[in-house]
Amino acid sequence: MIRLLINIKIAFRSLGNFKVRTALAMVGAFLGTFSLIVVSNLSESLSKKTQMEIAKLGENLLIVRSGLVRKVGTRTNLISEATTLTLSDAEAIKKTSSYVKEVAPSANKMFPIRYGNVTLNAVLILGVTPTYTEVRNFHVQKGTFFTEEDNLRLSKVSVIGTKVAEKLFGNEDPIGKDILIYRMPCKVIGVLEEKGLDLSGFDQDNQVLVPLNTYLKSFVNKTFINNISVKVLSSDVTSLAQAEITEILKFRHKIGGGKKEDFTVIDLKDVVALSTQAMDMIRVLGRIASLISFIIGGIGILSIMVLIVNERKMEIGIRRALGARKKDIVLQFLMESSVISWVGGTIGLVLSVIASIVIFRISDLPLVISLKGLIITFCATILIGILAGIYPAKKAIQIQPVNILKA
Repeated sequence: MIRLLINIKIAFRSLGNFKVRTALAMVGAFLGTFSLIVVSNLSESLSKKTQMEIAKLGENLLIVRSGLVRKVGTRTNLISEATTLTLSDAEAIKKTSSYVKEVAPSANKMFPIRYGNVTLNAVLILGVTPTYTEVRNFHVQKGTFFTEEDNLRLSKVSVIGTKVAEKLFGNEDPIGKDILIYRMPCKVIGVLEEKGLDLSGFDQDNQVLVPLNTYLKSFVNKTFINNISVKVLSSDVTSLAQAEITEILKFRHKIGGGKKEDFTVIDLKDVVALSTQAMDMIRVLGRIASLISFIIGGIGILSIMVLIVNERKMEIGIRRALGARKKDIVLQFLMESSVISWVGGTIGLVLSVIASIVIFRISDLPLVISLKGLIITFCATILIGILAGIYPAKKAIQIQPVNILKA
């Protein structure tokens, strides 16, 4: 134990004599630790945010869109429109498919809305059925949602998003108040829970929901719809449900003989998979950059330790002549290289956690600090330091005391 304490004391004193070189060697360990932890935390946070966005949209969800849709990254772009998707299609999917739990047909269009002297020029008005709350995981935080009776009676009622409520009413209670959607008065009966942005970047708090029949008859005077949200029984049968729904609609729309479909069935998992692939690429590139930083750091420590050995030949020779064992010399240099990586890694760990928190706050991402990632990264930093000290330690014990004393 006494020998160990003496070696530790010698190691710190030696590094203190080469402050600039030691600091430069620490930079490599710092950069490797810092970059790996930040990238790991960021990728985990993005993954968690994606899962949160999926939960907001609804569980086990398929979206049937009228027209052809092209998926680009996490966005879906409509490249051709169609007017063939109807309420009867939604009913047929629910009754015919053996994998479907519930459906929620919907249609939408931008309209100006007004309350008092406040006018919002472009707000998404969404005509939906009462099943929308279950299928798309939408719930009211104040008031109530409209019923099937409201839908059948063409009731002019609405449920508004939190941002719409804030912009139109401020601190005033919106429940029971009438708003003008274009020129149509609608009574506000509920305010939705805050939802935030969806996967496409649309603000779900900046929309107004009205009964679907009311929307089709009173707002647009049309019989076709834009979307059918489909909740399948479980995630295990999503692909089967997607194929079955496709066949049901092709039969109903009389599509065959190589004709292009006038609808698209979108599995949100496919969209999420593209996002996940992008995050995986970021994670891999980040780890490669961190590995390079670790290697550079290890080379830096190795170079500094070799220089220190060359400049301390006299000290090493005298210590050997006075009875120092080879393993004492090896232990000393391994400790010195480990201390360099340990200090650099500790600084990198602390600053990476601080940087991650700042990034999460600025980017509005969920806070994720992986304890496992911190431990693995820190251990890797120490390992790099030990490996970098092996060659200088071997070189040090090759120094012969007799040669040094003769010189």
